Amino acid sequence: MFLIIGGDSEIGGAAFAALKAQNQPVTATTRRRVHVAEDRLLLDLAASLDGWEPPKGVTSVCVCAAVARLADCAADAQTSAHINVTQTLALVDKLLKRGIYVLLLSTNQVFDGSVPQVPRNAPHSPVSEYGRQKARTESVLQDYMAHGAPIGILRLAKVASPRMPLLQRWIADLAAGKPISPFFDMMLSPTQMASVSSAINSLLREQATGVFQLTGPRDVSYADIGRFLAGKLGVEASLVQASSARVADLPDGATPLHTTLDSAALRDRFGLEVPDVWQVIESVMSSDVGQSRTMQNAG
Repeated sequence: MFLIIGGDSEIGGAAFAALKAQNQPVTATTRRRVHVAEDRLLLDLAASLDGWEPPKGVTSVCVCAAVARLADCAADAQTSAHINVTQTLALVDKLLKRGIYVLLLSTNQVFDGSVPQVPRNAPHSPVSEYGRQKARTESVLQDYMAHGAPIGILRLAKVASPRMPLLQRWIADLAAGKPISPFFDMMLSPTQMASVSSAINSLLREQATGVFQLTGPRDVSYADIGRFLAGKLGVEASLVQASSARVADLPDGATPLHTTLDSAALRDRFGLEVPDVWQVIESVMSSDVGQSRTMQNAG
């Protein structure tokens, strides 16, 4: 049986749903008592793990739960590190003692973004507090792996989904003829949620050990995406008024020059091909674009 730690997160929820759709035995955890159900177990990484045990029959676990917002980690490094480092490692230790394979989701933030397509064996070079915390956790797990522990690490960058509030807002504003101000100096290499779920599924089923990475093949700016959306909506390009991220109060590490990671290992082992950035944006935003066009035509 598979277990998703952090089923309330967007990625955790998508991975859980994808496994369910394939009739795989899977359960998930939630930190919200109101969400507890037969296939949703209570687990809050901010609380003590004493007394918590994984369900019987669990063979593979994906740890999705984390404090992942750069600003939150920067604002309270102690609390976020307690979850992202101390408690995550305690959870992994508990699972490994029971012979369970563990897949940890990590981030491109463990690197400084100075070069594109970072190899998976490159040394850590984090700039953000979140990146430093994930790098610390990775380092311990890589040492475990070197001694034969059944562990995998999957690094991700921006994962695009129809639930992204920023893009939803841009689509709504552009459709209404309102200007948007995306940053021309903030980059992303978006990955489709379906690709992420597929990667997690494959890694869990094969209990693949080692470091794996999954990002889009190239970086574009948020301003580029704004212009793409304007084109798809058929509105004036002048509505996209690009601005600089330098004027915004952003945490360290929020504007790396590059966010792409070398994803060849997943492609070579599982045949996972990541679509180009525009295919990703068009596919995950198609429902919102369609709704905005309808609203525009009715206006």
